[in-house]
Amino acid sequence: MYGEELSRQLALDYCCSPADVADSENHFSIYAPQEGRRRFQEALIRGLKIAVVNGKLLFTGSEEIVAECRKRYADVTGEWFFDAKRLREIEELLLPFHLRVAQAHPFFLPEADVMPSSGISLPDASDALAFDLIRYDQNAILQFREDNRFDEAFAFDPYAPDVLGIAAAKAGQILGMAGASADSPLFWQIGINVDSHAVGMHVGSTLVRLLAQDIIAQGAVPYYGTSMSHIASQRVAHRAGFAVAWAELVAEEIK
Repeated sequence: MYGEELSRQLALDYCCSPADVADSENHFSIYAPQEGRRRFQEALIRGLKIAVVNGKLLFTGSEEIVAECRKRYADVTGEWFFDAKRLREIEELLLPFHLRVAQAHPFFLPEADVMPSSGISLPDASDALAFDLIRYDQNAILQFREDNRFDEAFAFDPYAPDVLGIAAAKAGQILGMAGASADSPLFWQIGINVDSHAVGMHVGSTLVRLLAQDIIAQGAVPYYGTSMSHIASQRVAHRAGFAVAWAELVAEEIK
């Protein structure tokens, strides 16, 4: 699901064509900002981006770095590309350019239909554990700008505005918050925070699924990113109906 949309989005992000994303070949391009690209943390990214998708690799960045990547990785497959040994190689490649690896994350897309369902209570929960839902539009989200409880749900990134939010509350206390940032016109990213008192209550997966439904209703594609080592976050994505679709590495400047 969303394979065509992913090809369209990564083509804009990696300065290639949707056919380049969908085929089985590695592709290397000089980065030039494309209208419609994902812009989350755009100020951080420098010099190189690599995507692992469909078992192969996409590279974009500065001409010198991309040329070096082409020499080294033209025939390398994607399956083990973000292993520690390869990441050390990439760090060594980047060092003369005063760059380093900033992050290498898996990204998730809805695996199956996540259109609205009739229930809004916690899965397998009794009525006593049911929670109230509070939805926030772009203006209402601003009240949480200085609230560190929701630093994953709302990034307040000027390049990727927070546009939707949904909270689970019980007895006036917010148990969890999911937020969506419009990283591009097509792809909106979901972030989630869950209060420690609500762990094990499926608050995270319920909110992610409901927010995904809201994003789809807006005509956009919901996606979800997390760390390779954040197993709890990955489980939230899976329970909400998402599956890994691609992985991505970005470089940053050494300051």
